[in-house]
Amino acid sequence: MTEDEQRASPDDGDLVRGEDRDANIPGEVLAAIRTLIEWTGDDPAREGLVDTPGRVARAWKEYCQGYDENPGSHLSRVFEEVGGYDEIVLLRDIPFQSHCEHHMAPIIGKAHIAYLPKSHVVGISKLARVLHGFARRLQVQERLTAEVADCIWEKLQPLGVAVVIEATHACMTARGVRTPGVTMTTSRMMGVFRDDERSRDEVLNLMGVGKG
Repeated sequence: MTEDEQRASPDDGDLVRGEDRDANIPGEVLAAIRTLIEWTGDDPAREGLVDTPGRVARAWKEYCQGYDENPGSHLSRVFEEVGGYDEIVLLRDIPFQSHCEHHMAPIIGKAHIAYLPKSHVVGISKLARVLHGFARRLQVQERLTAEVADCIWEKLQPLGVAVVIEATHACMTARGVRTPGVTMTTSRMMGVFRDDERSRDEVLNLMGVGKG
């Protein structure tokens, strides 16, 4: 690929030079980022920073693309021919990235999502898509956990839903108390996983976060 072709590639706007790249970004957004750069003590007009406002704006549009989708729509297609399967369906260690709504700092972690089907199942990739749909918004981990669980409960109407999220928060590790290596764990149990202790222990053990 030539340099001109690379610069015209739609896969990474940072490789594209010229005014066309930032044509769809409101001027006040670019101005706000320049102001922030100046306020922190640097010069937004210097060579290394002159294109930064556009890059930052495009990056944040990508980070927050979850606002442009309905995560529940990923659960609209279900499968009833499951050969009589009626045990736990679990997707473990789903990586995700979000941003804290208090400091707009990264939240990076993994989620374990399980449900006990009643009469049908959904494609396993759809569970990850639900997670990412909610994660790609400004978030707090507690709400993210509840939103994922509530969405699956409402759309699939299973016998039980269990969501456990483990994540690190840059708002704590890179600023403030500055304590790296700390993981926050949140969970939401619904249906049999909330009401029946044995079912709850089983799903937590399958997730690798139980007592066993």
